[in-house]
Amino acid sequence: MDIRFTRRTAILVFWDIAATFFAYYLASLLTGLAHEVFGTHEIYFLLGAAVVVNLSFLLVFQLYNNLWEYASVDDALRIVVAVSISTLVTAVFLWLMGHWIPIRVYLGALLLMVFFIGGIRMLFRIARSKSREFELVKHAENRPRTLIVGAGETGSLAIMRMVSKDPLMPGEPVLVVDDNVSKRKLRIHGVPVLGTSDDIKVLVDRYGIEQIVVAIPSASLEQRRRIYQICTQTDCQLRTLPNVRELRIDEIEDVSLREVDVADLLGREEVVLNTRVVCGYISGKTVLVTGGGGSIGSELCRQMCTVAPRRIVVFDMYENDAYLLRNELMNQYDDVDVIVEIGSICNPERLRDVFEKYRPSVVFHAAAHKHVPLMEMCPREAILNNVFGTLNTVKLADELGVDRFIFISTDKAVNPTSVMGATKRMGEMVIQHYAQESKTVFAAVRFGNVLGSNGSVIPIFKKQIAEGGPVTVTHPDIERFFMTIPEASRLVIQAGGMASGGEIFILDMGDPVKIVDLAKSLITLSGLKVDEDVRIEFTGLRPGEKMYEELLMNEENTLPTKMKGIMISTGKEISYSEVDSKLSDLEAILSGTDEEAVKVLERVVPTYTLTRNIACAH
Repeated sequence: MDIRFTRRTAILVFWDIAATFFAYYLASLLTGLAHEVFGTHEIYFLLGAAVVVNLSFLLVFQLYNNLWEYASVDDALRIVVAVSISTLVTAVFLWLMGHWIPIRVYLGALLLMVFFIGGIRMLFRIARSKSREFELVKHAENRPRTLIVGAGETGSLAIMRMVSKDPLMPGEPVLVVDDNVSKRKLRIHGVPVLGTSDDIKVLVDRYGIEQIVVAIPSASLEQRRRIYQICTQTDCQLRTLPNVRELRIDEIEDVSLREVDVADLLGREEVVLNTRVVCGYISGKTVLVTGGGGSIGSELCRQMCTVAPRRIVVFDMYENDAYLLRNELMNQYDDVDVIVEIGSICNPERLRDVFEKYRPSVVFHAAAHKHVPLMEMCPREAILNNVFGTLNTVKLADELGVDRFIFISTDKAVNPTSVMGATKRMGEMVIQHYAQESKTVFAAVRFGNVLGSNGSVIPIFKKQIAEGGPVTVTHPDIERFFMTIPEASRLVIQAGGMASGGEIFILDMGDPVKIVDLAKSLITLSGLKVDEDVRIEFTGLRPGEKMYEELLMNEENTLPTKMKGIMISTGKEISYSEVDSKLSDLEAILSGTDEEAVKVLERVVPTYTLTRNIACAH
């Protein structure tokens, strides 16, 4: 039996023994049967048997290893059930032994034992509650006065943990708001519900609120957007926490408040990985991820681990990120063999070594040069890596019979204005070129910017804000599509399960977001005011940079799929000979100049329009 014999346990056992004897005596006394029941010394032996039975059931119901400071209604019910069963068993046992005690004595003893046995345990909770109230008053100045948005399960959890001074849930809960008006003037763990989300700004001023905790993770997208917008108009620190219903029981006590980030403000409905679509081609298979240490590649590995591939091979040039990823995955998933191989996709011999050694069934090709301005300065390197590195990987997948090959493309490949975008468009053509003849299922997945990826604007903005500004934005009207890295990775994996060969899958990126609005949101979330504490400076479009991103070329349309968030491009097919000719032209120019490389790139990618943006401060 799982029980720790501590001083407290000894006190409870001693009390329960005494309570059992006293309950039977007092029940006999109150029913006027004391002389009849306690007329002989034999009763003490009989009550000893009752004590043994009672303690046994209290032990079975684990009433000696609870933390009674946190006792709940469920614990009280277990006491009632345990004592009721033990009393019934005692009565049957004594009757079989030929000893009879009136039924009303048993009933009276049962009620009294529940009162005595439950009472001392409730005392622990009361004592702790009073001690906590004293400590809260004593230390209230060290905890921010908090308004909780949401009077549901998640809000209740936040309040309870704050009241118990949980260091993972810092705050002094002052009031709650909820858009369900029927909850108005009710109390949650003693904290009143005083209004709706429309009253937040007024209540913040009235009650001196310093922190707002948004505890409505199950609310609709529009509701969350509206509430975050209201909250960011106050000077309060803004925090949130996950949905209680999505957590395992053992995770609830470890949930902590976190800062509201830009992903919350953008308010996209995150896609859940559809294991039915994914398991068939990943579970039990060897998967190779090129660029596996990068932001997209590493998240692909994390997401795939949930559907138990036999082996994941992380292929990357940069050993540090790949090494840390391997340690992370091996610690969390002991049933997946995670292997790191260091090398470049531009080295066909090294690439062949890895393919022949592991014989992957699935390849996710995420390795690429992605930095737009840098690739404008190094166009031949972009062509070498993004076109011929992809070609090297594709050739080996075709030669060695890989089942599926998924190429990670970008919205910058659509009507490209940059070298990076043009080389990724050429990569799409290579995929379509090989899909026509190969037994391997080749497909590409095209999507926009991901929040928090290497080189994205978010970490740059955060660093600029931390340094006091200015936050630099290229143009007041520039827009981009955004999604989170986990969401993009899940959609890529699901698209891989739907591929039949030659498709360019397009992820639904939602509505475009103005970069200047993103910068303003980050400044506000940092507790600062735009233009007062941190100013925004416009620097002009950079070389190769578009004002607006697109997901479809002019000649393309889309077809829906059975999977929400994924569409298929219906652009015209590229002939085998045409792609072969383009690749020959590009290969010849690798030994030429950068200027010549850009001219050839313009010719082989007809949708590419060379831009000469010159960044300048305004």
